[in-house]
Amino acid sequence: MNTLVDDAKQHGTAVGLPVDRITINGGKPLRGRIELKGAKNLVTKAMVAAILGDTPSVLKDVPNISDVRIVRGLLEVHGVTVTEGADEGDLVLDPSAVETAHMAEVDAHAGSSRIPILFCGPLLHRLGEAFIPDLGGCRIGDRPIDYHLEVLRNFGAIVEKLPSGIRMSAPNGLHGAKVSLPYPSVGATEQVLLTAVLADGITELSGAAIEPEIMDLINILQKMGAIISVDTDRVIRIEGVEKLQGYTHRALFDRNEAASWAAAALATEGDIFVGGARQAEMLMFLNVFRKVGGAFDIHEDGIRFYHPGGELKPVIIETDVHPGFMTDWQQPLVVALTKAKGVSIVHETVYEQRFGFVDALVEMGASIEVHKECLGGRPCRFGQRNFKHSAVISGPSQLHGADIEVPDLRGGFSHLIAALTAEGRSTVSNVGIIARGYENFITKLELLGADFALEG
Repeated sequence: MNTLVDDAKQHGTAVGLPVDRITINGGKPLRGRIELKGAKNLVTKAMVAAILGDTPSVLKDVPNISDVRIVRGLLEVHGVTVTEGADEGDLVLDPSAVETAHMAEVDAHAGSSRIPILFCGPLLHRLGEAFIPDLGGCRIGDRPIDYHLEVLRNFGAIVEKLPSGIRMSAPNGLHGAKVSLPYPSVGATEQVLLTAVLADGITELSGAAIEPEIMDLINILQKMGAIISVDTDRVIRIEGVEKLQGYTHRALFDRNEAASWAAAALATEGDIFVGGARQAEMLMFLNVFRKVGGAFDIHEDGIRFYHPGGELKPVIIETDVHPGFMTDWQQPLVVALTKAKGVSIVHETVYEQRFGFVDALVEMGASIEVHKECLGGRPCRFGQRNFKHSAVISGPSQLHGADIEVPDLRGGFSHLIAALTAEGRSTVSNVGIIARGYENFITKLELLGADFALEG
């Protein structure tokens, strides 16, 4: 079976999605209210952090997405007891019986997720060894694990590459280290945090990622007993402690999902209230949203995003690490930019192959050209490497229905938006991939009045 199709079906099945294809009759504005739970990019890491505690942890607002199911399976094969809490979205994680898992069991539960690499530091502390299989994930760029392996070596881990994966051990324990990242990698920063909190001595991490999800992970670790300080120059210092306890924490809302629904409101000329969204973590997105011609109202319990009428305006966007414009925001917004009068430029500097999703938009009638050059901003690390990482969007274009195959998580949601915007009927396949990071997206489409049918 095609690997992408197989992955899509596995992700969809994990959360009870009965089919992997959806037919959409486009051209109808999305209107209504949807509610967010915790951020995919935080809750999965918070679940891993529970391994570090001597007592159970309670994580609140956990979304029902397949990435959470994957991490839950990985925790359970390592002996962590995971149960539902008192309220919907609560998970209780008890690590008291952590044990070594067989490589095949880890591989079976990991699927295409890259989460297993983050288990290594906590498992080295608890068990003295860790095993991880080959790592997958969305096909949007190289995303090497070299940073992770080098970080773990700095802490004293011995890394052995095997045909089936990677084995790590720490016969002398892990000790604090001075780590400098050449790029503010979110994953590598998470690796340092999850490893350094119980390492002997002080760790200094320079060039760290400082995304809101990273800061929320630091909040969780501090609740557990960690000593962590964050300087203004992307330097994080961690003073290792002897033991940590469990935590109780309500996860940060998913700002990437909020931005996706905001882009859907703009592209379909709709009006969507995103319950749980907050202004502070979306400041850069809100600025760009307003420049394009979108409108929003900030409320205590969420943000209303809507198309106020009139023409949308072209913009120049350069993605960057926080506090810049997030790479996860650009794909959904590109669909809305096809409706803007004029020429927009999007320069992708985080993932080198994130414009694969535009092929389907072009087939649907969008005028989009991708280029190898760094357009619209400063030169970036991809500029001399022949990656097509800049997009020029000319509009306005009227999209028409087409048959589309979802390529990755954010690109897949962008294809949903395009189908909802287009005239006529579209069939979107591999929608199970969208279930990796968007909870109950089919139900939310129903709540917003989308005209669609599930197939297959």
